[in-house]
Amino acid sequence: MKKESYIQKAEEALLHTYNRYPLVLDHGEGVYLYDTDGNEYLDFAAGIAVQALGYHHEEYTKALKEQADKLLHTSNLYYNVPIMNAAERLKKASGMDRVFFTNSGTEAVEGAIKAAKKYAYTRDGHAGHEVIAMNQSFHGRSIGALSVTGNQHYQQPFEPLMPGVKFAEFNQLESVASLVNEKTCAIIFETVQGEGGIYPADMEFIKGVRELCDQHDILLILDEIQCGMGRTGEMFAWQHYGVKPDIMTSAKALGCGVPVGAFLMTEKVAEKSLQPGDHGTTYGGNPFVGAAVDKVLEIMERDQLVRHVKEITPYLEQRLDELVEKYDFLKARRGMGLMQGVVSEKPVGQIAAKAIEKGLLIITAGSDVLRLVPPLIIEKNHVDEMLQKLDSVLAEL
Repeated sequence: MKKESYIQKAEEALLHTYNRYPLVLDHGEGVYLYDTDGNEYLDFAAGIAVQALGYHHEEYTKALKEQADKLLHTSNLYYNVPIMNAAERLKKASGMDRVFFTNSGTEAVEGAIKAAKKYAYTRDGHAGHEVIAMNQSFHGRSIGALSVTGNQHYQQPFEPLMPGVKFAEFNQLESVASLVNEKTCAIIFETVQGEGGIYPADMEFIKGVRELCDQHDILLILDEIQCGMGRTGEMFAWQHYGVKPDIMTSAKALGCGVPVGAFLMTEKVAEKSLQPGDHGTTYGGNPFVGAAVDKVLEIMERDQLVRHVKEITPYLEQRLDELVEKYDFLKARRGMGLMQGVVSEKPVGQIAAKAIEKGLLIITAGSDVLRLVPPLIIEKNHVDEMLQKLDSVLAEL
């Protein structure tokens, strides 16, 4: 079947909630994807920072096949071994104490918000607490996660949303401090803003918010769904700063393609928040996703992928800086590790579309940022190939 026929079938059957690129992908190998016509694409999008191990990783795939032959689902009425192993590895990697596995990043944010509200309810003996979130943030599209997403474009059609949310300016400590009151139960933000334009938290800001939380018994929730799992050169981005959240969220590369998320918390929060009956999920933490998370974390630790990210990052930054220097309409590069953004005055959607024609997959963030979030296994030759293809696109502009 030709590409056009596949696209027509999809447009006739699927709800049109995505403006997809005219590309029908078929399979992948390493850091490359291939479409139904056999064309090759260097992937610097990684399924939006999901495919940390690239594609067709034999050891990972084998683990999934073996678990599929044993057991896929039992519900959370019973224990299962894979999810217990996964939880132990995730606790070790994060330094957190308790884990709840979800099916997505959005659900992880929902659980984090509920945990914070229940913590404050237990502490104060009443409900009615508030959350401080950040403008230009993105936490998901369900009503709760959307309520703490600081972007009117996403929120407006679905109002009224969850009450009791106030928005501060990211990386402006005074903006946050001015909103704190006796009702505040949590402050939530992405350690590195993703959809908002690839903005890492400033050291002074994140440490200052941590101090605010400590002073007022407010819970710090850090969203590591995109920036976590080794992407920035630490297993979780907050580990760069010497701070620790009370609650954190994870997803995307946590399962490397298998739909799974998690929210984690300290023992202090666990003792005073969610109890039996407060929260649940039918599919979350099933044996199949447990096997995936367990194997992902095993491979990352054994192959020292975080160390590899630290080693390859300076070269990627250098090459991107050269590109910014070359073109007047490229204004800046920012980011951490293999989560990089290039600010462009030319339409970034147009650049991403033309890159596909050159055999390169990149994505956008916000209205003016090219986002590069490749598999964590890339090497210098892949950086060079990406720069050559992207340079070709920019030259034509």
